Amino acid sequence: MASIRFIHSADLHLGSPFSGMQGLGAEQWKTLQNSTLVAFERLISYALETRPDFLLIVGDVYDGEDRNLRAQHRFQQGMEQLHEAGIPVFLSHGNHDHLSGGAASFELPPNVHVFQDSIENRALEVSGATVKIAGFSYGRRHVTESMIEHYPGKEAGVIQIGMLHGSEESDTEHALYAPFRKEQLLAKDYDYWALGHIHKRQQLSTDPPIVYPGNLQGRNRKESGPKGFYDVVLTDGHAELKFIPAEAVRFERIRIDCSNVQHMNELFSIASGQLEAHEAEALVAELELQHLDEATIHMLEDIPPAELVYAMREALSEGEGFVHISKVHLDRTVLTTELSPFGKQLASRLENWEADDWKQALKELYNHPKSGRFLPQLNDGLQEELRAEAEAKIRKMMALEDQR
Repeated sequence: MASIRFIHSADLHLGSPFSGMQGLGAEQWKTLQNSTLVAFERLISYALETRPDFLLIVGDVYDGEDRNLRAQHRFQQGMEQLHEAGIPVFLSHGNHDHLSGGAASFELPPNVHVFQDSIENRALEVSGATVKIAGFSYGRRHVTESMIEHYPGKEAGVIQIGMLHGSEESDTEHALYAPFRKEQLLAKDYDYWALGHIHKRQQLSTDPPIVYPGNLQGRNRKESGPKGFYDVVLTDGHAELKFIPAEAVRFERIRIDCSNVQHMNELFSIASGQLEAHEAEALVAELELQHLDEATIHMLEDIPPAELVYAMREALSEGEGFVHISKVHLDRTVLTTELSPFGKQLASRLENWEADDWKQALKELYNHPKSGRFLPQLNDGLQEELRAEAEAKIRKMMALEDQR
């Protein structure tokens, strides 16, 4: 098999509104709002510098079905640059920017092939070899049926690539779109499966490669770590994948070692030093304060959570770089305050609460006509935070009782 090189990208989400972000300065907010476009421009610049044989974009080019006009313009400009450089682009639309949404306002150049809502298998010649790329776009937002049986079989002597914006049938963390089983993909005997839809970078198989590159730019705390795309080389049945970071702003949960910390100025100094070790040019960070002794935990618990976040945000954002502290978590595993029988009963009850218990307890608050719409989603992460905070309050109350 001849050697070919291409870029595999997915889930650009151009025009993402970054709703829910709070406490950012004006310049930080501008940087965050532009981050998906900056990450896209880095993808284009890399392609222009390295000249791959072609570029794959596997779904969700835009964040919404209305296809933000500014995002469309920037995307069209990028495609024109690739056209001038003679780089073909194969593009599929996903559940966020499906074909039945807002009509495209800009005409794309002839180097861009946009897949329609049924499986197509497009061919091109690369260094004397025939490459075929199979894929489809979402004709509507919810494509819940399997599409694998519609993909063609591999022809002899052809390098076959499949593009699929979807999720494994066994995936319980994400909405199930265009579901597949890994065995179904392997049965097609393709040389490479370029996946999209899941924003976490992962490789489901190495031979042949079945790959999610993740999204191009993280958009919230769940999309943490480096974000970007893959530079892929296929040679004689062997695949070499190189991850290329592209994000303009990185989301991270950072563990801060707070051993022997007794005062806030020590905490600020240690956190600042550990944040400097992260090489991200712009950082939105959740801090997890670890190895705290009991006295330090009680000191921090006396500070209202919002005040603690604000103080650390201000202290750690004094430099020229973009550092924004979104949350501060306390690791309370070292607490040794012995609970009374009643305290143990309360803590045990909280430990066994299910989602319905939390919803019932917070029903009035979430149903309030004014405050309810500003509250975060009551997911597993928030439930765990509430449980930890409640147990810490119980322990603190027990300690105060013992001092009387």
